[in-house]
Amino acid sequence: MSLEGWIIFALFWVVFVTTPGPNAVNCIQNGMSLGFRRALVGVLAILTQATLFLFLSAAGVTALIAASPTGFLIAKVIGAGFLIFLGVRGLMRAGTPPKLSAAPARHIYLRALAIATINPKSVAGYLAAFSQFVQPEVPIWSQMVIIVPTALTITAASYVTFTALGAGLGRAALGAVFNTWFRRFTACCFILYGLALSSAAAPQRS
Repeated sequence: MSLEGWIIFALFWVVFVTTPGPNAVNCIQNGMSLGFRRALVGVLAILTQATLFLFLSAAGVTALIAASPTGFLIAKVIGAGFLIFLGVRGLMRAGTPPKLSAAPARHIYLRALAIATINPKSVAGYLAAFSQFVQPEVPIWSQMVIIVPTALTITAASYVTFTALGAGLGRAALGAVFNTWFRRFTACCFILYGLALSSAAAPQRS
């Protein structure tokens, strides 16, 4: 990958991972309810998913999923349902004064991994990266040596920042009206993401 190609890829990835989505909302929620250090377990889960998707994309698996209408439809339906569930549960708990959670790290990790994995934005982003930036005439695995560290570094910086934002809001507004409002807002985001996925997954009438 040339220097110019690397710069373009890096800029694309910055936009990709800083655009607010389910991962960002989850990081903010984790930061607010868990504190910065414990919430970093969720960032680790996102990096796990990113690493997996990068290598699956290189092997062509992600492209195969996107090329299968039935498989992609199932992924969208599952993702929509899970996000709506998280949003509804968040709304129900929004009025409860937040406290630092004692949830085990394994639970935090698996929840963040599930949210990251079922997000169709991931499939689209990795497909875009590999269709636009990978050079077909160059061995793919030699390009991965540059792509993987770049993508993971930018991803980590983005979601650590979202987590820090949530932790800052949690400290500043613990038990306050603003904190309840923000928790309702993030819960509504999950519901909206889920509804948007449901709409996209619905069969189109001719």
